[in-house]
Amino acid sequence: MKLTLVYPKVPFWRAEVSRLALHLGGIEFENLAFSRDEFRAAKHDGTLPFGQVPILIVDGETIAQTGAIARFCGKLSGLYPKDDALAAAKIDQLIDAATDITNKVGPSMRIKDPEAKMAARQKLADATLPQWAGYLDNLYQQNEGAFFVGSTLTIADLAIWRLIGWLKSGIIDGIPTTLIDQFPGLQAHYARVGSEPKIAEWMRQNYTD
Repeated sequence: MKLTLVYPKVPFWRAEVSRLALHLGGIEFENLAFSRDEFRAAKHDGTLPFGQVPILIVDGETIAQTGAIARFCGKLSGLYPKDDALAAAKIDQLIDAATDITNKVGPSMRIKDPEAKMAARQKLADATLPQWAGYLDNLYQQNEGAFFVGSTLTIADLAIWRLIGWLKSGIIDGIPTTLIDQFPGLQAHYARVGSEPKIAEWMRQNYTD
């Protein structure tokens, strides 16, 4: 099976969850980023089913949408259940929550006026993101283990780990890097997943100078 995952080479959760799943499963894949011109062309020639990335090309056939790709890669790598519908649903709700949180932040990216943008980010930092982080923290602590679902790592853990990494990174002006400090479950989870040897190896190889 030939796999090509297309997304900019940044550790954002939307593609990183699938990259990491494949890496952890020892599954070979091409990690491809379109140039700006290639992306424009792909939007018009039908390469991108919904006009956006990530996409996963599987033996010449294209799969779009973050959740669909993550589940496919998770099944290949053993990080998403094939025969446990309840566990799968619990994982799905976390992928969907990561999407919801991303979509809460997204509108602020399109605000051009600097003062208006910072006002929107202040609201996110003060209310919206802590509320959603609290939801995630509660779900993590309810599982009473090292991971979000069951007793082993799943794609849900990879998605939330990189989502939190994005929020902590300082790349989003106006969102403090200390945002999750008040959530002990998320802090523990972030440290736990980041310390996995193969995950740490991937990050060193791909995102350090």
